[in-house]
Amino acid sequence: MRKLAEYATIQGLLLPETPEDHLRLIRLAYEFRRAVTYATRMIARGVGERAALRELRSMLNKAYGDSAYKVAKMLVRSCASNGGDPRRIKIRKLFIISGGEASRKGNRNIRLGCGYVLIKYPFDGSWLKFRCCFGKYSGLIEELAQLATEKKVSYGARIVFRRGRIYLHLSVPVELYLKHFRRGRASGSHVAGFDFNSDRINMVIVDEYGKIRDARTEWFPEVTSHGYPRSKARARRLEALARLLDYAYHHGVGVVAFENLFLVKRGEFTGCARANRKISKFAKRQLIQHAILMARKYGFKVILVDPKGTTKSREHDEAMRRHGLDRHAASAYLVALRGIERCTTKQNAIV
Repeated sequence: MRKLAEYATIQGLLLPETPEDHLRLIRLAYEFRRAVTYATRMIARGVGERAALRELRSMLNKAYGDSAYKVAKMLVRSCASNGGDPRRIKIRKLFIISGGEASRKGNRNIRLGCGYVLIKYPFDGSWLKFRCCFGKYSGLIEELAQLATEKKVSYGARIVFRRGRIYLHLSVPVELYLKHFRRGRASGSHVAGFDFNSDRINMVIVDEYGKIRDARTEWFPEVTSHGYPRSKARARRLEALARLLDYAYHHGVGVVAFENLFLVKRGEFTGCARANRKISKFAKRQLIQHAILMARKYGFKVILVDPKGTTKSREHDEAMRRHGLDRHAASAYLVALRGIERCTTKQNAIV
């Protein structure tokens, strides 16, 4: 069994107590970005991990330095997979990241209080105080802060600056998230298979014998148009996915099967410029992470299946002919069948 969705991300708004704290936080963000950029250069030159971490920790502190190194490794790996030069990586946006530590009251640098957040300022060891607004997540935050004080949980934190505002993204344990936001406990016997594409999501529901019981498609072709905002495109896809999951919940589905898009290599393009534009606007891994969490909120058992052979295969063509399905619905059907197989063998399930 795999646990890919151990944490859920929630977002809150940070409001500075004083202008001085605001300016100091901005300085910290600039220094963190500089540390990440410096780390990418060290990694590209082949500097060892110990030496790189020692240098980064001297620039910030241990937790900030470790987080900067992890971000830099990810950027270098992504750049290399796309054929870029890691020595020329440029980071435009300001951000701050601090990894979770249960032994340090949840996080070494970012501490949660009652209606406020403390942020470690590593240059003089002081704490910056910000008011925080988490809206519907307030109850969850209160419990998270209490558990963190008791050193029972950890949470990762990311501070981002967007359109003149400061946001705090927290990665909270998924079980705690589901405790506050569970929508149901699916107990049906059917399996729903999903096929994700840049402009549509297909769902096919089958019974335990593999017989098709229902099929639905949610379309959003406008999201692949030139100039369409990525944030709006993500919202449209998630809205469509939510409608399909809600439909499945009320039509006897207990298990949902998704293609394991984590197995699909980054940067795989075709010879068609229009298709490449759609691929570049489609954050597959991000969508599957949201899909796993959304499905678990309904109480579905989630299964990830190998996407190999679900398209452009003899089995795929046979499914299209036999059941009169289009190619995307046929892919969803094959995913559902593989979900049944995984249920039988109890492999690749996310509990």
